[in-house]
Amino acid sequence: MENVVKYNPATEPSPLPYSPFKSCTVPRPIGWLSSVSTTGVENIAPYSQWQNLTFDPPMVMFSANQYPDGRRKDTVINAESTGWFVWNMATYPLREAVNKSAMALGPEESEFEHLGLTRTYAENFPVPMVQESPVKFECKYHSTHRIPGASAVGTVDIIFATVETVHIDDEVITVDGRLDIKKIEPIARLGYFDYTVVRETFEMRVPGADQDAQMGLEGRAA
Repeated sequence: MENVVKYNPATEPSPLPYSPFKSCTVPRPIGWLSSVSTTGVENIAPYSQWQNLTFDPPMVMFSANQYPDGRRKDTVINAESTGWFVWNMATYPLREAVNKSAMALGPEESEFEHLGLTRTYAENFPVPMVQESPVKFECKYHSTHRIPGASAVGTVDIIFATVETVHIDDEVITVDGRLDIKKIEPIARLGYFDYTVVRETFEMRVPGADQDAQMGLEGRAA
């Protein structure tokens, strides 16, 4: 029988020198989220717990841990108070800006001032967007589910939102109308300080799936 590492992560310290938990659910899409406060301070930060929920209507979610002192993240507060935020697709050419936007700044200071990015603004509400990002979602706040943790930093806000407007640059759309993912080069979060980039894709079709299922998986409406 092979030796295995086994432990209870809630009650036991990791037997490995580096905790493996965050390195198991990988790769994780990056929620590079921009928002604005009620006083006009513009914010952008990356979140590695980001995902789409459903397509009818299109909905997304992200989760944000509190700071160790119990403060909630600016993106959470801004989304709740203004009702809007924007997802900007994080790409390999933008990787340094994505990383730098994770800086812990006070709520009165904008990360945009440190990134050297071009700002454009959403149509539904004046949230700043990263012009250099090839795909953007304007997201309308739906609700918050708050889960208490075993510590202040372990407490998490899960934000749900509907996608009201999608922006896609023409140059990343193929001639047959799909996103050119290899050209976009999205980056994703791994564990530790590691990331990955999508430069290779392959296709698999579910055996025996009917036409409606095939079209749904492909993304075409029946």
